[in-house]
Amino acid sequence: MKNSLIAAGELLLSRAAHALEHHPKHVTALLAALMLGGGGGAFAVASLDPEPDTVVVRQVLESVAPLPVQDQMNVLDVHSFKLFRTEATRASDTAEALLARLGVDDPQAASFLRTDPMFRAQVLGQAGRTVTAEASDSHALHKLSARWAAEDNGTFKRLVIERTAQGRFASRVETAPLVAATRMGSGTVRTSLFAAADEARIPDGVVGKIVEIFSSDIDFHHSLQRGDRFNVVYEALEADGETMRTGRILSAEFMNKGKLHQAMWFEEPGRKGGYYTLDGKSLDTSYLASPMEFSRVTSGFAMRFHPVLHRWKAHLGVDYGAVTGTPVRTVGDGVVEFAGEQNGFGNVVIVKHNSTDQTFYAHLSRIHVRPGQSVEQGQNIGAVGATGWATGPHLHFEFRVNGVHQDPVQMAKHSQAQPLSAAAQPEFDRIARSMRAQLAAASTSTVLASAD
Repeated sequence: MKNSLIAAGELLLSRAAHALEHHPKHVTALLAALMLGGGGGAFAVASLDPEPDTVVVRQVLESVAPLPVQDQMNVLDVHSFKLFRTEATRASDTAEALLARLGVDDPQAASFLRTDPMFRAQVLGQAGRTVTAEASDSHALHKLSARWAAEDNGTFKRLVIERTAQGRFASRVETAPLVAATRMGSGTVRTSLFAAADEARIPDGVVGKIVEIFSSDIDFHHSLQRGDRFNVVYEALEADGETMRTGRILSAEFMNKGKLHQAMWFEEPGRKGGYYTLDGKSLDTSYLASPMEFSRVTSGFAMRFHPVLHRWKAHLGVDYGAVTGTPVRTVGDGVVEFAGEQNGFGNVVIVKHNSTDQTFYAHLSRIHVRPGQSVEQGQNIGAVGATGWATGPHLHFEFRVNGVHQDPVQMAKHSQAQPLSAAAQPEFDRIARSMRAQLAAASTSTVLASAD
């Protein structure tokens, strides 16, 4: 009888545990009902428990023989794993040094990389290029890939070096489209505009474009103040999730001396796109503020002591200090009037913009255009150099109107405003509302940073 009661109790407990596991709410409700029903009910349930000294305790012993250690190691060997690591290249890298930082120890791979022409051209000696390696748990290379932006056509190149089934390495170059992603940022000027951008992790290219957009309204060389702030929404062009370069600024605002300046990109059907204020006024100018995206003025449009002739002489242009090879762009639409060598100016490009305006680019290391060629505002026409009578690499830039030299900074403020059509106004207003919301979102993550 006792054994029957114990067996029944065990069955009841088993079913109760099953019910509690699968229907916890129902069991809770049942217990609550029993408790509300009165102490007698509760006592009746409790009285079913056996006395402590009558509980049967069962002990089960079973011998277990573990697998031999070697058999366990053999099982682990079947389940090999792969290691992934990404590193940025350094200009001083050798194949062995790069592989070591990637956690790869593979002489065969290093030997292949040293002789692969594409790897040598696009990875070795190229600082800041992202390289990803896939290796075995014994640090042998399975696959290596590197990416770089191609020409400005919306694509990038991917170099893939992979071990084949035969155990040898092979390389290939793939072309794939860049993917545009929207980014936003915000900063407050404390010491300089570029320091503020660095603190906000905004690329220098974006800052240069902000300066370009607002240059007709803000003197970025002299009028920035501590506490000026900016918000920006821009495109980042990505390759396999890695940002290759920045794209267009979609919208931006800059608070300078208590005055808010806003801009957004808009392209009206059948017209060239450009920047407008958020109420529809064009911000486009006939000429860019600078013939280079990133530059510092080393000699302005004024009298100066000539570094070669060693006497005071009127400086009829603006000199921009930059490293050799820095791209030079035309500041406005036009036709190349001259491209070649010219006395102390070295390699020169002259662009005629209309019947009166002409720009002059000197000391170039390379020339990328030819006489008679049509060029558009911002087009690459050459590279900074030190040809002719130059004491160091820089660009000498001049602006002439009817043959008379003018201050290029002032000429950049000439507007070519083209008003929006009535048909485009509704779509413009819709996008402007969206841009206001995005700029407001960017401002919520303001980073206090570094006033000229």
